[in-house]
Amino acid sequence: MIDLYTSETPNGWKVSIALEEMGLPYEVHAIALSKNEQKQDWYLKINPNGRIPAIVDRDAGNFAVFESGAILVYLAEKTGMFYGHDPRSRSLVLQWLMFQMSGVGPMMGQANVFYRYAPEKIPYAIERYQRETLRLFGVLEKRLGESEYLAGDYSIADMAMWPWVSGYGWSGVSIEGLTNLQRWLDLVGSRAAVKRGRAVPPPADLGQQDQKTVEAGRKFLV
Repeated sequence: MIDLYTSETPNGWKVSIALEEMGLPYEVHAIALSKNEQKQDWYLKINPNGRIPAIVDRDAGNFAVFESGAILVYLAEKTGMFYGHDPRSRSLVLQWLMFQMSGVGPMMGQANVFYRYAPEKIPYAIERYQRETLRLFGVLEKRLGESEYLAGDYSIADMAMWPWVSGYGWSGVSIEGLTNLQRWLDLVGSRAAVKRGRAVPPPADLGQQDQKTVEAGRKFLV
């Protein structure tokens, strides 16, 4: 059994999607970010960085794993699923996973902050991060014109990328004309396990993508 500590964010959805895809039994512990539950001492023993998601693998002696990318690799290695079957295919998965972790996630995250959450609108910052987000989308567009999925076969790289890219509107950018990216978004988003994982945890802490979400986000973006 896996204990999943998560909230309604793209990084959280990565792991719940993976758990659903892999068919692993797990128990959800919803972390209320607006109440700073992720900063409480008990949680810092699981994730010293005070962020979500994190897991505790009860079947492995209550082994804790934090950082969403590390969790995905751990689960893929644990199950032997969605991670390639030789060094070359695993390298492809890791390359696109790292592209999400180092590029798409941070740039979209900053676009979200300056476009949605910042109390003062700074046009230069908004334009800078939206422009970089679109540049990264262009990289994805080219790759997905060559391959059905990011690493060839469906993998944890797709599970990591989809929750972020599917929120392009929240970052204030458009994917008009990016037909390969649109195809991939629809393809991954149509998977039953992705739909189930995207619904974890049920809406509660952040609410929907409206002013309530913005106000809640400002509380924990510190």
